[in-house]
Amino acid sequence: MPCRQRAVPRAALSSPLLAAGLLLAAPAFAQAPTEDAATSSATLSEISVSGTGRPAAPGETAGSLTVPSVAAQRAAVNATVGSVAFVDAATFQNRYANTVRDVLKDVPGVFVQERYGQEMRLSIRGSGIARGFHVRGIELLQDGIPLNLADGSGDFYQIDPLSLRSVEVYKGGNALTFGATTLGGAVNFVTPTAYTALAPNTVRIDGGSFGTIREHFQISRISGPADLLISGTATDSDGFRDHATQRTRNLNANVGYRLAPGVETRFFLGYYDTDQKLPGSLSLSNALNNPRLANPSAITGNQSRKVTTERIANRTSFELEVGRLDIDSWAIHKNLYHPIFQVIDQDGWTYGVAPRWAGTFDLGGYRNDLILGLRAFAGINEARQFVNVAGLRGAQTLNARQSASNYEAYAENRFWFLPDMALMTGAKLFSANRTYSDKGGLPTNPAARFAAVTYEGINPKLGLLWQPLPEIQVFADITRSRDVPDFSDLAQTNTLGTTFVPLAAQRAWTYEAGSRGRIDRLAWDVTLYRAEVRDALINFTPNPGLNIPAATFNAPRTRHQGVEAAVTLDLAEDLTGPGDRLSLTQIWTHNDFRFVGDPVFGNNRIAGVPVDVLRTVLGYRHPSGFYLAPALDWVPQGAFADHANTLKVPGYALLGLQTGIDFANGVSLFVDARNLTDARFISDIAVVTNAATVAGGPVAFFPGNGRSVFGGVRTSF
Repeated sequence: MPCRQRAVPRAALSSPLLAAGLLLAAPAFAQAPTEDAATSSATLSEISVSGTGRPAAPGETAGSLTVPSVAAQRAAVNATVGSVAFVDAATFQNRYANTVRDVLKDVPGVFVQERYGQEMRLSIRGSGIARGFHVRGIELLQDGIPLNLADGSGDFYQIDPLSLRSVEVYKGGNALTFGATTLGGAVNFVTPTAYTALAPNTVRIDGGSFGTIREHFQISRISGPADLLISGTATDSDGFRDHATQRTRNLNANVGYRLAPGVETRFFLGYYDTDQKLPGSLSLSNALNNPRLANPSAITGNQSRKVTTERIANRTSFELEVGRLDIDSWAIHKNLYHPIFQVIDQDGWTYGVAPRWAGTFDLGGYRNDLILGLRAFAGINEARQFVNVAGLRGAQTLNARQSASNYEAYAENRFWFLPDMALMTGAKLFSANRTYSDKGGLPTNPAARFAAVTYEGINPKLGLLWQPLPEIQVFADITRSRDVPDFSDLAQTNTLGTTFVPLAAQRAWTYEAGSRGRIDRLAWDVTLYRAEVRDALINFTPNPGLNIPAATFNAPRTRHQGVEAAVTLDLAEDLTGPGDRLSLTQIWTHNDFRFVGDPVFGNNRIAGVPVDVLRTVLGYRHPSGFYLAPALDWVPQGAFADHANTLKVPGYALLGLQTGIDFANGVSLFVDARNLTDARFISDIAVVTNAATVAGGPVAFFPGNGRSVFGGVRTSF
C-alpha cells in the first residue's frame, strides 16, 4: 500500500495554542488513503458556482465509512430532489473566514448578516425572518449530528470556519435527508478527518483591522485502523464598534477506529469558549453617521455574551449487504452568562440518539434509493435571571426550568422509473414537547407557574428529478414544514414578568422548481419557490431602547416566495499563458415575504430582510498559484424596519478584494480587503411593529463594518 511520510516541524511558535498543536504533531505516522466505503446514487459530478476561480481541492478521493470523501459528500448533496448547495472549504480557506457569513455568502438563497462578532442573523426562505438573535427554523448540524438545543434554538459560536472541510446546505424540506422539516431547512458543517484533511499538518496566523489576530493549527494522523485529527483556533479582536471586543477559543477533535471490515466508529469532541462584548443597537442616524458608537445602555450594563460549550458525539457505521447503517449519539453542555436588560444565566444539557439507514436496491427491475431514520433527543435548561448591575448579578428575578423532548421518524425514497428520471416521496412524523416550570419563591416573582404543550404532526414531501445529462438536473417538489416554537418564543418577558405563551407551531406548504448543472463554460444553480405559511412565528422588539428581547406572535397567513440563483461563466483561459482562467459569478437572492390579509398589517412586507441581495465576483487564477478576486455586494433597496412599512433603511454597495498566492511548498499568503469605499450601511435590524409610533424613532439598527483589511500566512505540510 502506498504511503506518505509526514515531516515534523522544527520551528516553535510563540502562541501557546499553536505550540501545543505542533507538539501533538511530533509522532509522524505513515498515512495511506483508503477507498471510500460510502456509496452514492448521484451521477452528477461537480456543479461549482464559486467565484474565486479556484479548481477543486486536491485529496478528494480519500474518505472512510463514518465520514465519506469530499467528492462523495458533494455527490450525495447533488442527488437531492430540490434546492441544495455544497461549499468546499478550499473556496474560503484563503480569506478571513471568521463567521458563518464568510462561509455562506456565496450560497444563493441564504441570507446571513452580521451584527457584531459572532452574533448574526441567518435566514433561509424567510425562516426566523424578524428574529435577530439565535437561530429559528434552520437546523444546524456538525458532521450530520444536531448542534441545536433540544427546543430547536441554535447559535453559531461553536462553528469554527477554519475547522471545516465542507458545508452542505439543504433548503427547506430538502433537509428531510437528516430528518429536518423546518421552513429554512438544515446546514451541515462537516469537519475534516485524517482521511479528508487538505493536509496532514496546517499552521495559520492571520489578522488585521480592528486589532484582530487569529491563530490556528490542525494535525491529523493515521495508524493502522485508527485515525486522529485535532484542530484549534484562538481569535482576539477589538471589533469595529466600541464595546465589541471578541475573544474565542475553539478546539475540535475526532478519532476513528475500524472495528472490523465494514464497521467503523468515530468520536467527535469539541470545546468552544466565547466572550463577546455587545455594543447594542443604535438609532438610524447614529448607525449611519456614527457607526462606531455603542448604545449607552450596553456600556452601563456591561452587556456581553459569555458562552462555554462542550460537545461529544459518536457515529458508528455498519456497511451492510444492502446499504449502510449509521447510529449517531450526542451530548452537548452549554453554559451561558448574558448580561443584557437583565443577567440571563443558563446552564443546560442536550442529548440524543439517531439511527439512519440508507441504501440502493433493485425494485421490480428499477433502481430505488431509500433513507429511513429515527431521532430521539431531549434537553433540560436551568434558566435564571438577575437584575443587571453593571454586568454582574443583582437580585434574582427568575428561577425556571425549560425541558424539551422530541421523537421523530422519517423516510425518503427515490424511485428511478426511467434511467434519467426519479420520483421522490417522503414523510416525517414527529412529536415535540415543551415544558416550562417557573419555581417562583422570589420577591419579584413569588408564585410558581407550570405550563406544557405538545406539538405533533406529519410532514410529507413529493418531488420529481430529471437528469438528462450527467451534469444537468431539473427538479420540482412540494414539501410540508412545521416550525415548533423554542423557549425564546414560549417564555417571553413582558410587563407580567417572564410568562409562558402557548404559541402554535408554524406550518407551511412550499412549492419549488429549479435546475442546476454545467454546459461547457457555463454553470448554474437556479430555484424558484413559494411557501404558503400559516401561523407564522413573527418577531418584533417592543422596546429596542431597553434592548428587551423580541416578542413573538402567530401571524394567521403569510407568503414567502423568491428566487435563489447563481451563475458562473468562465470568461477566458490562457490569458497570460497556459492554464490561467478568468471567471465571473453572479449570485442573486430575491425575497418577497408578505403578510396576507393580516388584520393589523394587511398585505405589507414582513420587515427585516431586503427584497434583493446580489453578489458579483470576478475571479482570476494563474497556474503559479496567484489569484485575484474583486467582489461587489449590492443591496439595491434596504429592508423595512417595521411590519407597518413606515421606515426603510437605505440600500448599499460594498466593494471587496481578495488576492494571494499558493506556493508549491505548501505556504500560502493572502489578503482580504472589505468595504474598500468605507460605505456606511445597516447590516441588521431589530424589527419593530410600527416605527412611526416610537418616540424619536426606534433604536433598532446595527451598523455594518467599515473599511477593513486582513492578511495571513498558512503553511501546510
